[in-house]
Amino acid sequence: MNKVILPPFLKKDDRVAIVSPAGAIDADLVDGAIEVLKTWGLRPEKREYTTAKVGRFAGYDKWRCDDLQTVLDDPSIAGVLCSRGGYGTMRIIDKIDFACFRKHPKWVIGFSDITVLHAVLNKQGYASIHGAMAKAIAHESNNRESVEALKDTLFGNKLSYTLPSSGYNRRGKAAGQLVGGNLSLLYALLGTSYNPIKQGAVLFIEDVSEALYHVDRMLQALRLSGVFDRVSGVIVGEFSDVAADPSMLNNLETAILEAVGGRNIPVVFDFPAGHGCQNMPLILGANVDVVVGDNVRIEMNK
Repeated sequence: MNKVILPPFLKKDDRVAIVSPAGAIDADLVDGAIEVLKTWGLRPEKREYTTAKVGRFAGYDKWRCDDLQTVLDDPSIAGVLCSRGGYGTMRIIDKIDFACFRKHPKWVIGFSDITVLHAVLNKQGYASIHGAMAKAIAHESNNRESVEALKDTLFGNKLSYTLPSSGYNRRGKAAGQLVGGNLSLLYALLGTSYNPIKQGAVLFIEDVSEALYHVDRMLQALRLSGVFDRVSGVIVGEFSDVAADPSMLNNLETAILEAVGGRNIPVVFDFPAGHGCQNMPLILGANVDVVVGDNVRIEMNK
C-alpha cells in the first residue's frame, strides 16, 4: 500500500480554526459549532472572513484564500474545520501554498466542495477527513452519531464499519488508498493535476441534487478516463435528491454498476455518508481494507 502521513490526532486544548473556502454560511451556525467544539475540550476559533458574504461566496477569492493559507501555515493550529461546501474551492486551490503545511500537517475536515482540498492533500500523501461541517456540528442533537464519530476519529479512535449488504453490492476484497468525495467535484477534476484517483485506490463517491442523467454522464466520464480500470474497489455513499427517471432505463445503482462494467472489483452501496442526515467520517488518503460478503467490513489502517 502507498505510504500516507496522518496528522497528529487532537488532544485537549488544541486550537481548531473554522474557515470558509467556498460558500457563505450563517454566523449562528459557526457560533453553534464553536460551542460544541468547546465541549470537546478544544479551543475553536473563526477567522476574519469565516462568516463573510459576497454573492454566494464567503467573501472574495482573495479573502477566502488568505484565511485558508493563514490556518494551513500556522503550526499552533491542530485542525481546520471547513464551515460548509457550496462552491468556491476550485477558484482558489491553485493559489494555496502547502509548504508550511508539509512541515506541520494538521487535520482538514469537510465534504462536498471541500473534495477539492481533500484531493490536493491526498495526492501529496496526507490524510484528511471527509465528515461533518459546521451546520451538522451546531445541530449535533440531530446528527449525533455522525458528530460523535467525527469527534472519536479526530481524537484517534480506530475507525471501522460493519454494514448490512445491499442487493446491488458486488462481492470481493479491496485494499488501497481511500480517495474521492463528491462526484461532481471529482468529475470537474478529471484532466487536471489535482485528480486524486490513482492506481489501486478505493474510490468513494456521493452527491446531491443531480438529475440521474447528469450522474450517469459523470460516471461515464470516469469510465472513459480509465478511473474504473485503476481503482481496486468502489464505495457509494448517499446520492440525495436524485429523482427516478424512467427515460434513463436505469436507476442510480445500475448506472454505477454499468459504469464499473465487468471489472472484477467490489462495489459497496449505501455507505452512510454524504449530504443526508448521516455523514459518517472517512479518512481520505488513508489505506483501507474493504471486504464485501454477506455483510460489509471497512477498516481504516493507521
